[in-house]
Amino acid sequence: MSRYFLNSQAPARSSRLLTPVLIGLTAAFALGGSGSAQTGSEPAELPATGNPTPLFPVLVLPIPAPTPPTLLTAPDAAPQPAPTTAPFIGPTLPPLLPPAPPIIGPVLPPVVPVTPAPVPANPLPTTPPVTPIPINPVPSNPTPSNPVPINPVPTLPIPTPTSVSSVRGLWVDAFGPGLKTPAQVAQMVKDAHDLGVNTLFVQTIRRADCLCRRSSVPRATDADLAPSFDPLAEVLRLAHAQGIRVFAWVSVTGAGNAAAPNLSPQHVLKLHGPAAGLNSWVNRRPDGSYLEGSDIWLDAGIPQAADYMAQSILSVVKNYDIDGIQLDRIRYPDGGMWGYSSAALARYRSETGNKGTPLPSDPTWINWKREQITALVRRIVLETRRLKPNVWTSAATITYGAPPADLSGFEKSRTYSDVLQNWPAWTQEGLIDLNVLMNYKQDLVPNHTQWFDDWNKFALSVRGKAEVAAGTALYLNSPDVSRNQMQRALSAGLGWVGYAYRTPGVDVYKNGQSQPRGFEVLRKSLTQNGGPLTATPWKLSPPVHSGVLGRVISSSDMGGKVVEARSAGGTLLGKTTTDGNGYYGFTDLPLGAVEVRVAGQRWQGQLTQAGVARYPDLLLKGTQIIPALKSRP
Repeated sequence: MSRYFLNSQAPARSSRLLTPVLIGLTAAFALGGSGSAQTGSEPAELPATGNPTPLFPVLVLPIPAPTPPTLLTAPDAAPQPAPTTAPFIGPTLPPLLPPAPPIIGPVLPPVVPVTPAPVPANPLPTTPPVTPIPINPVPSNPTPSNPVPINPVPTLPIPTPTSVSSVRGLWVDAFGPGLKTPAQVAQMVKDAHDLGVNTLFVQTIRRADCLCRRSSVPRATDADLAPSFDPLAEVLRLAHAQGIRVFAWVSVTGAGNAAAPNLSPQHVLKLHGPAAGLNSWVNRRPDGSYLEGSDIWLDAGIPQAADYMAQSILSVVKNYDIDGIQLDRIRYPDGGMWGYSSAALARYRSETGNKGTPLPSDPTWINWKREQITALVRRIVLETRRLKPNVWTSAATITYGAPPADLSGFEKSRTYSDVLQNWPAWTQEGLIDLNVLMNYKQDLVPNHTQWFDDWNKFALSVRGKAEVAAGTALYLNSPDVSRNQMQRALSAGLGWVGYAYRTPGVDVYKNGQSQPRGFEVLRKSLTQNGGPLTATPWKLSPPVHSGVLGRVISSSDMGGKVVEARSAGGTLLGKTTTDGNGYYGFTDLPLGAVEVRVAGQRWQGQLTQAGVARYPDLLLKGTQIIPALKSRP
């Protein structure tokens, strides 16, 4: 199993937010980032423990599939359409704190939010809750000579720059031609084949709406989208025929855009938007405001919102033959002063025992919010692997400012302390199989060449078992610069993904060059005269994981409860906390008996094959069943 757990247990760093570094000429161009890295160390080899008798009947690993979603018509950068209507501002809540001065962040391409359709806040358990069974305390074993560390700062060797990843990809966003009609999809797939990429990252869930027809969220509102057309289904049909993989690129926390709202009455902002009072799931600043530019975000600290986001993505996984998912906007908005919805604050106070409203710089508050993002990743990834173990899990990850040299430096970065995205923890824990860095640098800007290379180097050093790809900003660079960046990334051992099909060069984005002409210039630059993009097959399957997904049900708060996984002999295999809906999970566990301990109680089940076992929902009693254990590794 993974030896490294770098989530909510990480020590708090300086409460002062770092002075942001402006990143060159980036425009108001929201790219729903795509990319994800597989992480985690090789499974620890444990001594054989025999076949202990389970405390309840051996679990049947397959779990009932979720209720099929209603059929609806339905990565951090993509050019935004010009507003056609006045922004929908909506009422603001009474201020919680005096407004703080705004934090100026790097001018990065905006992210396209996605707004899923409503789902039950807390779905009923698929199986009746299991009441814990009293057992005798585990015999006191001597401390192992090599205990499994819970939160070490690992020092991992940088892999040899030969075969870290074979991904050669292209992002296809939905803010212009490419996905709106059958003819556009056919042309896009042909162009991708002619370019020589082996993977398409196709914008699917955009702003809690979908460029598809079989998901739990409404169909996207777009006048150019052909009636009854299913872009995702057509891309899958044509791309798979050409041997090209397709990842569904989803904006996780994106809820909507005030200038271009979704018109479906079932859209999340119609039911849980800014005007919904206590039923609002919208992320807010301390003064109650909620717009970042024109974008509206969901708050991952609200249990119902987190469940809604997870269910929307799982509905796509279930209903389409995708090769992977890519989590975009899996973070908080820029600026650090977010998370102040009344529901999230109430939950934070209950779980931590802290009173009042925390300051934006409060380290406990910052760590708590960061863990909400990691917990959401964990839930989505383990549910996806349970449904379809061969689907790749990926994330589009932030690389703000100067690169860190190590994990200690990363914890001082804006990625970690401002937008609260701890992607090294995801790779170390084995949650993502492919990490696609949104490494949007411009070689003509001072320091950017070194920053690009050093972010790639850092990602390799913490990759665990994950593949790593450099996502480059085609739209900000000339084809010659894009060629140079791709060559350096491949030489370092990374894969490559370009943003984006619609804007393949800076002349298309800023200077009026046509997309077909710009794409042809890019193709020649990347493929001719010794260019780095050659026919490269990517035939690997995602790494095999053996894990557990479970849920703790309690009459009080279900979030923030510490859960341990131990072997039959008591060896600690992993440690995590429950999310706001009571879900917990572990990856890369050894096969055999795995015992789960929480709040002085424990349950044991068997992992008999690779995959994710769904443990039964556990009804947490108020009394402690086993004595407090002595401190053991």
